[in-house]
Amino acid sequence: MTNAGKGKASSQESIYPQESLLKVSSGNTSLSIGIPKEVSLQENRVSLNPEAVGLLVDNGHQVVVESTAGQKAKFTDREYSEAGARISYDTEEVFKSSIVLKIAPPTPQEIGYLVPGKTLISALQIGSQTVDYLKALNDKRITGIAIEQIEDKVGGLPTVRAMSEIAGSTVIPIATEYLSSVNNGKGVLLGGITGVPPTKVVVLGAGTVAEFAARAALGLGAQIKVFDNHIYKLRRLKHALGQQIYTSTIDTATLIESLKSADVVIGAIRAERGRSRCIVTEEMVSSMKPDSIVIDVSIDQGGCFETSRVTTHSNPVFKKYDVIHYCVPNIASRVARTATSAFSHIFTPVLLQIAEAGSIEDMIFANRWFMKGVYTFKGNITNADVGTKFNMKCKDLSLFIGTRF
Repeated sequence: MTNAGKGKASSQESIYPQESLLKVSSGNTSLSIGIPKEVSLQENRVSLNPEAVGLLVDNGHQVVVESTAGQKAKFTDREYSEAGARISYDTEEVFKSSIVLKIAPPTPQEIGYLVPGKTLISALQIGSQTVDYLKALNDKRITGIAIEQIEDKVGGLPTVRAMSEIAGSTVIPIATEYLSSVNNGKGVLLGGITGVPPTKVVVLGAGTVAEFAARAALGLGAQIKVFDNHIYKLRRLKHALGQQIYTSTIDTATLIESLKSADVVIGAIRAERGRSRCIVTEEMVSSMKPDSIVIDVSIDQGGCFETSRVTTHSNPVFKKYDVIHYCVPNIASRVARTATSAFSHIFTPVLLQIAEAGSIEDMIFANRWFMKGVYTFKGNITNADVGTKFNMKCKDLSLFIGTRF
């Protein structure tokens, strides 16, 4: 080839996209992890139990736990200390860690404690979030990762699934409690015995909460009806339960008749765009039997009963049209120790993978399932749903890949 030809070829090559080398991890990194005490109302859980802390410390990581952080979940400072954590009596010190791991979103004061450019892993709770919260994180260029949006390698939502399993398993004991004469309920046994007709349970939604609630109710002998507008969810639920149950799309006339004869109605409709749909009107509730019970699991996303209003663990029920309403958000906090163990089993492997990847950024860009949880990064909103809901400009995370080399 002539020199002119070579020059022409070189010129042509320069206009084509050039391959870049992928950054190779330099090996395990020692992480600095802060576990603050939860201050949000009714939040009894903590992000890691002492066993999980011990595993992280054994792998060379530093864990700072705020004093009494595990108290409501019945984990003591001594247990954390013996696992290798450093117990801190200074909240601000805990938030100076490179990775702050907590359950509830941080308060404005807690955001003030965060070190610019570091990482926050917590719930986002988009349905009750504000623009000011997001701007405060972006002003500090915090990498915000929503635990409820992190996927696993098969596309599931592990934290949502775990807490839904707990909620579904818990609602039936709650219903039993408020149906009893001790609590001035109907005085009926949830389920049935020989010669006595079974109680009737209606479940709105056919997701994980419905699956575990239905399984618990069926185990007691109750009669179950499940309503959902997604046929594939109803089919999947029947397969998971391994038996034929009554299922229906949400047809108003059919639902009204079922509500009239129900002893327990569980609202477990999955939120869409941050808010649950209101399925049961006030008129429908007024037609229900006196002292029947409504449990609105969707209340933290707005609820699916028109008569619902948020209650607390200390004052969990109220009556409307003689129907008992249980509308406590965060039902999983009733069993804080179990929920904490579930979180620990999810977060510990993720933290170990972050260390193996080399940094939080390497973890994000090497694992799309983890990237799904990121909603703020380097001063930008990176989650399209968050951007749309709050009318904020959103920047795709993939646009940052080229700036890392």
